[in-house]
Amino acid sequence: MLARQRQAAILERVRAAGGVRVTELAAEFGVSDMTIRRDLETLHERGVLAKVHGGATVAGPGSTDEPGFRAKSVRQSAEKAAIADRAARLVRPGAAIALSAGTTTAELARRLVDVPGLTVVTNSLPVAEILHVGGRPDQTVVLTGGVRTPSDALVGPLAVAALGALHLDLLFLGVHGISERAGFTTPNLMEADTNRALVAAADRLVVLADHTKWGTVGISSIVGLDAADVLVTDDRLAPDARRALAERVGELVVVPGTEGAQ
Repeated sequence: MLARQRQAAILERVRAAGGVRVTELAAEFGVSDMTIRRDLETLHERGVLAKVHGGATVAGPGSTDEPGFRAKSVRQSAEKAAIADRAARLVRPGAAIALSAGTTTAELARRLVDVPGLTVVTNSLPVAEILHVGGRPDQTVVLTGGVRTPSDALVGPLAVAALGALHLDLLFLGVHGISERAGFTTPNLMEADTNRALVAAADRLVVLADHTKWGTVGISSIVGLDAADVLVTDDRLAPDARRALAERVGELVVVPGTEGAQ
């Protein structure tokens, strides 16, 4: 296969899945990792994809770009699983918690199906479905109303109103982006309002975010970095980002074991 043909095929896979890994592409096309990295560099220079550590993602999202749930679910799957494993240790039987929309919170939901007496409030259709299908009969799942977004969140005035009278122990919040200036952000204005209502309803805020969220800024800020009691991330987060976050959030938890992922 010619380099141009291989690059066209790589681009098709990125657009279909939202992201690709160097090792997987090298095995698929029968070439070296270095050859794939050169292909990705060529496509990156053309502006048709964005290089990331160990692979590539779709190019240049704007501050209002909102990928669908399915596209996001294939990105950083190992990191999300490790983050969810660590976050599940914070949940106690009989607690009243909230899970925001997001693929990492959906991973967390899969780890909570056996927690006795749990009450879960969520604006995420996938989270509600996971707990409805696999959860215990003594669990209670409360799904807010609202307008459905591309990421399968329910947002808007109905969702905000549903959250206004609740008092919860913990909120696990998934975010689109993190920056020192903008804090935790989202590309959807109504989702920002709904997430702020979730934050207001909870005694403690636990943010779940893999390393790729650092430096990404959505159009609307949810809360500042100092609002997070805990931030759970993975060990591929750059040292400068770790230092910046450790100074601002209540506790920075870096999950080990993902640094070698490709």
